[in-house]
Amino acid sequence: MEYASIKPKRRTKIRILLGKFFYRSKRRLYWIFGDIKFATTRDSIPYRYTYFRHSTPLLRQLKDVDMYLQHNKIENLKIAVNKVNEVIVKPGETFSYWKLIGKPTKRKGYKEGMILFNGTVKEGIGGGLCQLSNLIYWMTIHTPLTVIERYRHSYDVFPDSNRILPFGSGATCVYNYRDLMIRNDTKTPVQLKIWLDDSMLYGCWRTNVKLIETYKVYEKEHYMKRELFGKYSRHNKIYRKIFDMEGKEIADEYVTENHALMMYEPYLEDKARYQ
Repeated sequence: MEYASIKPKRRTKIRILLGKFFYRSKRRLYWIFGDIKFATTRDSIPYRYTYFRHSTPLLRQLKDVDMYLQHNKIENLKIAVNKVNEVIVKPGETFSYWKLIGKPTKRKGYKEGMILFNGTVKEGIGGGLCQLSNLIYWMTIHTPLTVIERYRHSYDVFPDSNRILPFGSGATCVYNYRDLMIRNDTKTPVQLKIWLDDSMLYGCWRTNVKLIETYKVYEKEHYMKRELFGKYSRHNKIYRKIFDMEGKEIADEYVTENHALMMYEPYLEDKARYQ
Protein backbone atom coordinates (compact mmCIF):
# COMPACT_ATOMS: atom_id res chain seq x y z
CA MET A 1 0.00 0.00 0.00
CA GLU A 2 1.51 3.30 -1.09
CA TYR A 3 0.96 6.42 0.97
CA ALA A 4 2.47 9.83 1.50
CA SER A 5 4.56 10.50 4.61
CA ILE A 6 2.39 10.89 7.68
CA LYS A 7 5.11 12.46 9.80
CA PRO A 8 3.53 15.50 11.52
CA LYS A 9 4.42 18.90 10.08
CA ARG A 10 5.09 21.74 12.47
CA ARG A 11 3.28 24.95 11.61
CA THR A 12 3.26 28.27 13.44
CA LYS A 13 0.03 29.71 14.84
CA ILE A 14 0.05 32.48 12.24
CA ARG A 15 0.48 29.89 9.48
CA ILE A 16 -2.50 27.94 10.81
CA LEU A 17 -4.68 31.06 11.05
CA LEU A 18 -3.77 32.22 7.54
CA GLY A 19 -4.39 28.74 6.20
CA LYS A 20 -7.87 28.59 7.75
CA PHE A 21 -8.76 32.02 6.34
CA PHE A 22 -7.57 31.05 2.86
CA TYR A 23 -9.30 27.68 2.67
CA ARG A 24 -12.55 28.91 4.25
CA SER A 25 -12.70 31.83 1.81
CA LYS A 26 -11.98 29.51 -1.09
CA ARG A 27 -14.80 27.17 -0.02
CA ARG A 28 -17.30 30.05 0.33
CA LEU A 29 -16.51 31.15 -3.22
CA TYR A 30 -16.96 27.57 -4.36
CA TRP A 31 -20.39 27.43 -2.73
CA ILE A 32 -21.44 30.68 -4.46
CA PHE A 33 -19.91 30.32 -7.91
CA GLY A 34 -19.45 26.55 -8.30
CA ASP A 35 -21.62 24.49 -10.65
CA ILE A 36 -22.88 22.09 -7.96
CA LYS A 37 -26.56 21.98 -7.13
CA PHE A 38 -26.78 21.53 -3.37
CA ALA A 39 -29.60 19.71 -1.58
CA THR A 40 -31.85 22.01 0.46
CA THR A 41 -35.35 20.48 0.26
CA ARG A 42 -36.88 18.80 3.32
CA ASP A 43 -39.78 16.42 3.77
CA SER A 44 -41.11 15.42 7.18
CA ILE A 45 -42.92 12.38 5.78
CA PRO A 46 -40.59 9.36 6.00
CA TYR A 47 -39.76 7.67 2.72
CA ARG A 48 -40.98 4.10 2.47
CA TYR A 49 -37.82 1.95 2.29
CA THR A 50 -34.62 2.02 4.35
CA TYR A 51 -31.31 1.65 2.52
CA PHE A 52 -29.30 1.39 5.71
CA ARG A 53 -29.68 2.31 9.38
CA HIS A 54 -27.04 2.72 12.07
CA SER A 55 -26.63 4.08 15.59
CA THR A 56 -23.73 5.08 17.82
CA PRO A 57 -23.53 5.68 21.60
CA LEU A 58 -23.43 9.31 22.69
CA LEU A 59 -21.22 8.75 25.74
CA ARG A 60 -17.98 6.78 25.87
CA GLN A 61 -15.30 6.52 28.53
CA LEU A 62 -12.20 7.97 26.84
CA LYS A 63 -8.79 8.23 28.46
CA ASP A 64 -7.97 11.72 29.78
CA VAL A 65 -11.21 13.23 28.42
CA ASP A 66 -13.58 14.97 30.86
CA MET A 67 -17.14 13.70 30.53
CA TYR A 68 -18.57 17.23 30.54
CA LEU A 69 -17.13 17.64 27.01
CA GLN A 70 -19.19 14.68 25.88
CA HIS A 71 -22.32 16.03 27.53
CA ASN A 72 -21.70 19.31 25.71
CA LYS A 73 -21.23 17.31 22.53
CA ILE A 74 -24.78 16.02 22.88
CA GLU A 75 -26.09 19.59 22.99
CA ASN A 76 -24.04 20.40 19.89
CA LEU A 77 -25.40 17.36 18.08
CA LYS A 78 -28.98 18.36 18.85
CA ILE A 79 -28.44 21.65 17.03
CA ALA A 80 -26.64 20.09 14.05
CA VAL A 81 -29.14 17.24 13.69
CA ASN A 82 -31.94 19.76 13.18
CA LYS A 83 -30.01 21.14 10.19
CA VAL A 84 -29.61 17.85 8.33
CA ASN A 85 -32.61 15.78 9.42
CA GLU A 86 -35.22 15.11 6.69
CA VAL A 87 -33.07 16.59 3.93
CA ILE A 88 -33.97 15.27 0.48
CA VAL A 89 -31.16 14.72 -2.02
CA LYS A 90 -32.72 14.69 -5.48
CA PRO A 91 -31.08 13.10 -8.54
CA GLY A 92 -28.08 15.22 -9.54
CA GLU A 93 -28.00 17.09 -6.21
CA THR A 94 -25.19 17.06 -3.66
CA PHE A 95 -25.46 16.85 0.12
CA SER A 96 -22.93 19.15 1.82
CA TYR A 97 -22.48 18.62 5.55
CA TRP A 98 -21.15 22.10 6.30
CA LYS A 99 -23.36 24.01 3.88
CA LEU A 100 -26.41 22.66 5.69
CA ILE A 101 -25.09 23.00 9.25
CA GLY A 102 -23.24 26.30 8.89
CA LYS A 103 -20.49 27.54 11.17
CA PRO A 104 -20.85 26.31 14.77
CA THR A 105 -20.79 29.39 17.02
CA LYS A 106 -21.64 30.20 20.63
CA ARG A 107 -24.34 32.58 19.39
CA LYS A 108 -26.14 29.64 17.77
CA GLY A 109 -26.05 27.72 21.06
CA TYR A 110 -23.02 25.52 20.46
CA LYS A 111 -20.90 24.66 23.50
CA GLU A 112 -17.30 23.69 24.20
CA GLY A 113 -16.82 20.10 23.11
CA MET A 114 -13.98 17.74 22.32
CA ILE A 115 -11.92 18.58 19.25
CA LEU A 116 -9.03 16.50 17.93
CA PHE A 117 -6.16 18.66 16.70
CA ASN A 118 -2.79 17.27 15.61
CA GLY A 119 -3.36 14.13 17.61
CA THR A 120 -4.33 15.89 20.84
CA VAL A 121 -7.65 16.55 22.54
CA LYS A 122 -8.70 20.20 22.77
CA GLU A 123 -11.80 22.11 23.75
CA GLY A 124 -13.59 24.02 21.05
CA ILE A 125 -17.01 25.48 20.23
CA GLY A 126 -19.05 22.86 18.39
CA GLY A 127 -16.73 20.03 19.38
CA GLY A 128 -18.01 16.51 18.84
CA LEU A 129 -19.79 17.03 15.53
CA CYS A 130 -17.52 14.46 13.87
CA GLN A 131 -19.73 11.80 15.43
CA LEU A 132 -22.48 12.96 13.10
CA SER A 133 -20.28 13.07 9.99
CA ASN A 134 -18.89 9.64 10.88
CA LEU A 135 -22.41 8.23 11.10
CA ILE A 136 -23.54 9.75 7.80
CA TYR A 137 -20.45 8.53 5.96
CA TRP A 138 -20.74 4.98 7.29
CA MET A 139 -24.40 4.82 6.25
CA THR A 140 -23.67 6.31 2.83
CA ILE A 141 -21.19 3.63 1.81
CA HIS A 142 -24.04 1.14 2.29
CA THR A 143 -26.08 2.88 -0.44
CA PRO A 144 -25.72 3.66 -4.18
CA LEU A 145 -24.97 7.31 -3.35
CA THR A 146 -21.58 8.70 -4.43
CA VAL A 147 -19.18 10.20 -1.89
CA ILE A 148 -17.37 13.00 -3.74
CA GLU A 149 -15.55 14.54 -0.77
CA ARG A 150 -14.45 12.84 2.43
CA TYR A 151 -11.40 13.29 4.66
CA ARG A 152 -9.92 10.51 6.73
CA HIS A 153 -8.71 11.05 10.26
CA SER A 154 -4.97 11.75 10.26
CA TYR A 155 -4.52 10.41 13.79
CA ASP A 156 -5.76 7.29 15.55
CA VAL A 157 -6.07 8.88 18.98
CA PHE A 158 -7.73 6.21 21.12
CA PRO A 159 -7.17 2.43 21.32
CA ASP A 160 -9.92 0.17 20.01
CA SER A 161 -12.49 0.06 22.78
CA ASN A 162 -15.53 -2.00 21.82
CA ARG A 163 -14.92 -0.95 18.20
CA ILE A 164 -17.34 -2.82 15.94
CA LEU A 165 -16.65 -0.99 12.67
CA PRO A 166 -13.46 -1.24 10.58
CA PHE A 167 -10.71 1.22 11.40
CA GLY A 168 -11.05 4.39 9.29
CA SER A 169 -14.73 4.00 8.46
CA GLY A 170 -15.61 7.57 9.47
CA ALA A 171 -15.18 11.07 8.06
CA THR A 172 -13.51 13.96 9.84
CA CYS A 173 -14.90 17.43 9.19
CA VAL A 174 -13.44 20.90 9.81
CA TYR A 175 -15.57 23.94 9.05
CA ASN A 176 -15.89 24.56 6.18
CA TYR A 177 -13.12 23.32 3.94
CA ARG A 178 -12.99 19.70 5.10
CA ASP A 179 -16.48 18.71 4.15
CA LEU A 180 -18.48 15.55 3.64
CA MET A 181 -20.18 15.80 0.25
CA ILE A 182 -22.46 13.13 -1.18
CA ARG A 183 -23.97 13.19 -4.69
CA ASN A 184 -27.11 11.39 -5.79
CA ASP A 185 -26.27 9.75 -9.13
CA THR A 186 -29.38 7.56 -9.04
CA LYS A 187 -32.70 8.32 -10.72
CA THR A 188 -34.71 8.70 -7.51
CA PRO A 189 -34.64 11.08 -4.50
CA VAL A 190 -33.29 9.88 -1.16
CA GLN A 191 -34.05 11.12 2.34
CA LEU A 192 -31.69 11.44 5.30
CA LYS A 193 -33.22 10.82 8.72
CA ILE A 194 -31.19 11.65 11.84
CA TRP A 195 -32.35 11.68 15.46
CA LEU A 196 -31.07 11.05 18.98
CA ASP A 197 -32.33 10.07 22.39
CA ASP A 198 -30.70 10.06 25.82
CA SER A 199 -28.08 7.46 24.91
CA MET A 200 -27.77 7.01 21.14
CA LEU A 201 -27.41 8.90 17.86
CA TYR A 202 -29.45 7.28 15.07
CA GLY A 203 -29.63 7.69 11.34
CA CYS A 204 -30.78 6.14 8.08
CA TRP A 205 -30.97 6.81 4.36
CA ARG A 206 -34.44 6.18 2.92
CA THR A 207 -36.02 5.91 -0.53
CA ASN A 208 -39.50 5.48 -2.01
CA VAL A 209 -38.27 2.92 -4.55
CA LYS A 210 -38.10 -0.77 -3.64
CA LEU A 211 -34.52 -1.85 -2.94
CA ILE A 212 -32.68 -4.00 -5.49
CA GLU A 213 -29.35 -4.50 -3.68
CA THR A 214 -27.66 -4.56 -0.27
CA TYR A 215 -24.09 -3.85 0.85
CA LYS A 216 -21.50 -5.31 3.18
CA VAL A 217 -18.52 -3.10 4.05
CA TYR A 218 -15.24 -4.68 5.17
CA GLU A 219 -11.52 -3.94 5.42
CA LYS A 220 -8.46 -5.40 3.72
CA GLU A 221 -4.73 -5.14 4.29
CA HIS A 222 -4.97 -3.82 7.83
CA TYR A 223 -1.56 -3.43 9.43
CA MET A 224 0.46 -1.27 11.80
CA LYS A 225 4.11 -0.33 11.45
CA ARG A 226 6.76 1.56 13.31
CA GLU A 227 7.80 4.69 11.43
CA LEU A 228 11.41 5.86 11.21
CA PHE A 229 10.60 8.81 13.50
CA GLY A 230 9.53 6.43 16.29
CA LYS A 231 5.73 6.49 16.20
CA TYR A 232 3.43 3.70 15.06
CA SER A 233 1.10 4.15 12.11
CA ARG A 234 -2.03 2.29 11.13
CA HIS A 235 -3.29 1.48 7.63
CA ASN A 236 -6.07 -0.34 5.79
CA LYS A 237 -8.29 -0.37 2.73
CA ILE A 238 -12.09 -0.31 2.84
CA TYR A 239 -14.10 -2.37 0.35
CA ARG A 240 -17.74 -3.28 -0.02
CA LYS A 241 -19.55 -6.27 -1.48
CA ILE A 242 -22.84 -5.67 -3.28
CA PHE A 243 -25.56 -8.33 -3.26
CA ASP A 244 -28.88 -8.63 -5.07
CA MET A 245 -32.01 -9.17 -3.01
CA GLU A 246 -31.57 -12.93 -3.27
CA GLY A 247 -28.17 -12.69 -1.59
CA LYS A 248 -26.06 -13.25 -4.71
CA GLU A 249 -22.83 -11.22 -4.85
CA ILE A 250 -22.81 -8.97 -7.91
CA ALA A 251 -19.80 -6.72 -7.20
CA ASP A 252 -16.83 -6.18 -4.89
CA GLU A 253 -15.77 -2.51 -4.89
CA TYR A 254 -12.89 -0.48 -3.49
CA VAL A 255 -14.18 2.37 -1.31
CA THR A 256 -11.20 4.17 0.25
CA GLU A 257 -7.96 3.70 2.18
CA ASN A 258 -6.72 5.04 5.49
CA HIS A 259 -3.32 6.03 6.87
CA ALA A 260 -3.14 7.41 10.40
CA LEU A 261 -0.51 8.12 13.02
CA MET A 262 -1.23 6.22 16.22
CA MET A 263 -1.20 8.28 19.42
CA TYR A 264 -0.95 5.21 21.66
CA GLU A 265 1.27 2.15 21.88
CA PRO A 266 0.00 -1.02 20.16
CA TYR A 267 -1.19 -3.82 22.38
CA LEU A 268 1.67 -6.08 23.41
CA GLU A 269 -0.22 -9.25 22.57
CA ASP A 270 -0.61 -8.05 18.98
CA LYS A 271 3.07 -7.25 18.40
CA ALA A 272 3.42 -10.09 15.91
CA ARG A 273 1.07 -8.26 13.55
CA TYR A 274 3.06 -5.05 13.50
CA GLN A 275 5.80 -4.46 10.98
